[in-house]
Amino acid sequence: MEAGIKKAIPDAVCIQVPMADGGEGTVQSLVDATGGTIYQQTVTGPLGHPVTACYGILGDGETAVIEMASASGIHLVTKETKNPLVTTTYGTGELIKACLDKKVKQILIGIGGSATNDGGAGMAQALGVKFLDERGGMLPFGGGALGDLAEIDLAGLDPRLKEVQIFVASDVTNPLCGENGASHVFGPQKGAMKEMVALLDTNLSHYAAIIKEQLGKDVAEVPGAGAAGGLGAGLMVFTDAVLKSGIELVVEYTGLEQKVKDADIVLTGEGSIDFQTQFGKTPYGVARAAKKHGKPVIAVAGYVGEQIDVLYEKGIDAIFGILPRPMALEDALQTGAANIERTCENIARLLVLAKQ
Repeated sequence: MEAGIKKAIPDAVCIQVPMADGGEGTVQSLVDATGGTIYQQTVTGPLGHPVTACYGILGDGETAVIEMASASGIHLVTKETKNPLVTTTYGTGELIKACLDKKVKQILIGIGGSATNDGGAGMAQALGVKFLDERGGMLPFGGGALGDLAEIDLAGLDPRLKEVQIFVASDVTNPLCGENGASHVFGPQKGAMKEMVALLDTNLSHYAAIIKEQLGKDVAEVPGAGAAGGLGAGLMVFTDAVLKSGIELVVEYTGLEQKVKDADIVLTGEGSIDFQTQFGKTPYGVARAAKKHGKPVIAVAGYVGEQIDVLYEKGIDAIFGILPRPMALEDALQTGAANIERTCENIARLLVLAKQ
């Protein structure tokens, strides 16, 4: 973007603010924006095998950021191995422990792209919670085991959790259970067939009932509890996490609003822009922040989809597609940087003309 703008306006001052919406890229964006550090950690993957995941410590040294997908994501299973009856969020809990070891005061967790449907039980197990059956035996990993849950033992829960604030970045508003819940809406993409979906939903309902009965917390119908196969619920119950809009968290922790105050124009973009962008995607969040200070917003995208006119009412003033001609996705990805540069140069030239 900057390279293109400076071809037309050589003396332009460009302030770069890496952005994300709580999904993939959130750790890198926040670390880059704050001068932080990324750490690698070997954790338990969704199928119980070791995987290499990462987390970030922001520039303040007091805030950690995690993407649950790094430890428990759908990309860590194959078409043949994905099975929400057994996949676990245990590795996500291990990442939380790693952040606690860094003595942070806040943890931000993005929970998109999960391979799991365990209600966050695996995450809680990694943090010391015991899930027991009627005989006092430990439940195995996965949403398929939650139907046997009889007792939740919090005695071993990591006491350091009381000393940190945990915010969950998610724009999913689905409840834990029911037709709009985690299992019915997201289960099929994680490998659940019709009968499995019904079983997983029944198990999560039982899980929620035990939580309500023994811990006094009612999360079955809380909006967002169904995010990441119920990890939203698990985080609320066992870590007292607060669910927030992903893009709003990123806007806050990158200091975006402060940076747009002195800007003349704000440029943003994403791979595909259409009417869904208004539902918490990055350009929408950037536009909201910019409009608080009366700044014009221009967005670029690889694909400009349907009903983009609704975005003009949401703070985006103009939208430009970057592709010079019809091309395959692979080609578009390979030429992305050049296409963005050329498009932003032409946008800048148009701005120069308008000023004249």
